[in-house]
Amino acid sequence: MNNIVKLDPLDRKILMQLQRDAALSNADLAEKVGSTGPSCWRRIRQMEDAGVLKETVRLADPQLLGQSVNVLCEVRMRDYSAECIDAFHAFVQREDRVMECYSMSGEWDYLMRIVASDVSDYEHFLMRVLLKHPSVSGASSHFALSIVKYQTALPVAP
Repeated sequence: MNNIVKLDPLDRKILMQLQRDAALSNADLAEKVGSTGPSCWRRIRQMEDAGVLKETVRLADPQLLGQSVNVLCEVRMRDYSAECIDAFHAFVQREDRVMECYSMSGEWDYLMRIVASDVSDYEHFLMRVLLKHPSVSGASSHFALSIVKYQTALPVAP
């Protein structure tokens, strides 16, 4: 089953520009991609309807918001019952400091990226929240020393 949406070159140009700056006016976008405003607007709506374009957000600076500690945390589940997995997924969705969570193959069951204000803040979350969750049997934490690359834009082949 192939769910990949077919994009023409103009759609790709629009998508690349919007991933760089979603605040562009329709007129500025049209100028940057060499099209007209109505054509860009129609194509954007089609990409939204197809699910290619999701929510429009503004990225916040974690340093300026006091959330400069990034932790990659591997999690092992206590068991793999549907109830246990559903409870863990619900927990992850509720926790604002969990920025990303991936179900993994290999030794650990999940990999999460968690933000914190400092090491003590993370320790509190780990010891008093995450490890107290009934679905979790263990965790391993890795602190990011610096961010070498952070990107939200997906590659769009020409």
